[in-house]
Amino acid sequence: MNVARNIMKVRAHDAICGILYLISVGLTLQTGNLDFLYIALAVGVLQIISPFTKFCPVYFTLNKLMKNTDPIQNGK
Repeated sequence: MNVARNIMKVRAHDAICGILYLISVGLTLQTGNLDFLYIALAVGVLQIISPFTKFCPVYFTLNKLMKNTDPIQNGK
């Protein structure tokens, strides 16, 4: 049962990151302001460095919200 909740947490993480990418691209296309691409750049950089730092802001938040799951990337 806990495995299913952990899978749900990983899927929530992927969905949040994907939504941030889509918002970034959508706002850039809608407004023509390329500064919104910095959102996608920041999310991408965080995803690249998180395996090395063992810290991801999305997992940090999901670990706090989903207490009945195993902590993922909690700095250990």
